[in-house]
Amino acid sequence: MTGAGRNDRLRAAWAGVSTAPESQTVNSLRQRNRASALQFILRQREATRADVARHCGLSVASATNMVNDLMADGLVVESGTVASRGGRPITVIAPNSDGAYAIGADVGERGVAVELFDLGLQVVDREFRGGRQEESPEDIEQDLRDAIGALRARNAERWGRVLGVGLGLPGVVETSADGEQTLYAQSLGWAPRPIPGATKDGLPVFGENGAKTLARAEMWFGAARDIEHAAVALLGRGVGLAIVNEGKLFRGAFGSATEWGHTKIRYGGEPCRCGDRGCLEAYVGADALLAAWRRTGGAFEGSGWQAIGALCEAAETDDAAARVLGDGIEALGAALGSIVNLANPQRIVVGGWVGLRLMERHGQAITEAIRRNCLIRAGEQFDLVAATFGGDTVALGSALMPIEALIHAPRN
Repeated sequence: MTGAGRNDRLRAAWAGVSTAPESQTVNSLRQRNRASALQFILRQREATRADVARHCGLSVASATNMVNDLMADGLVVESGTVASRGGRPITVIAPNSDGAYAIGADVGERGVAVELFDLGLQVVDREFRGGRQEESPEDIEQDLRDAIGALRARNAERWGRVLGVGLGLPGVVETSADGEQTLYAQSLGWAPRPIPGATKDGLPVFGENGAKTLARAEMWFGAARDIEHAAVALLGRGVGLAIVNEGKLFRGAFGSATEWGHTKIRYGGEPCRCGDRGCLEAYVGADALLAAWRRTGGAFEGSGWQAIGALCEAAETDDAAARVLGDGIEALGAALGSIVNLANPQRIVVGGWVGLRLMERHGQAITEAIRRNCLIRAGEQFDLVAATFGGDTVALGSALMPIEALIHAPRN
């Protein structure tokens, strides 16, 4: 199915509103089984019909019918065989990489990284727009249009199979009951901005906070996979967090849950770009760490990956840099220690470009800081790991939104 009908169906599926009648229990159950089977195959990347049957709690015959439907829709293919115990070889099922595509965008205040993924969640193409300076919301929107346009020009033969565009955004994303979305980016000084439901060429658009898209990618393929209770931290210029509770992202009443970067770690403390004082972001965001180092006489170039790397390197031999980094780690430990007490995660995943820089050398120090700042028993029950996918994680998690909409959309 292509065109406006498919796009409306995907948007409705993402909003949790079915456009197809589900008064018949059998049809509803079949749709749930189909969604479970497709998601399982996409996440496993390779599976047999027997694997699908076990995962969905179906007979092999029913699972075979389900897989045959997915093959007829062009979403999965038979990719090979594996040896059986004395019988005929067993057929392996895999995502049909060319069956559908999705766009994921990591949207920041200085530009966008936009990536095109196939249905196997492999990167097909990518485009960057923006620069080193903060941009206006209008500039960011133009960056997005330009980047998507460049991808379309290079991938014209695939474009009819693109499901939609997922946006990982720097702020709170609220979704109304009818699926309308609004971005609230107070820290960037932006007025509330509606997120368009579709691009100019009709692709549905799905928005989510960047930390939650990071968590979605880690839940599908990374360090939070099969973890029922996790905290996924995103450390960059801003600071974000997602909580995984019973295997699902926790969003709160209106979608703004876990705005952790603006929880207070020091009453009346350092000014934060949100306009308040004492927020975590004012102590462990990239700008905060580099400003503190500069005040001690630290000299470095830029304000990104290399600058944070220079701070970590200098801390090995320079007392002033070591104090700055140590203070930042202690602040991070205090904030994550509070999360341990509140949410009791099995695992804490640290990502984002600042987080990955810190985890390269200081993972043990962060773990110790967390345990100093939480209850003893809860501190014994988590492990701390780095995010799996590095700089591509937010874009990957964003691309999963249109793919999840496809998974849950009713079949005609």
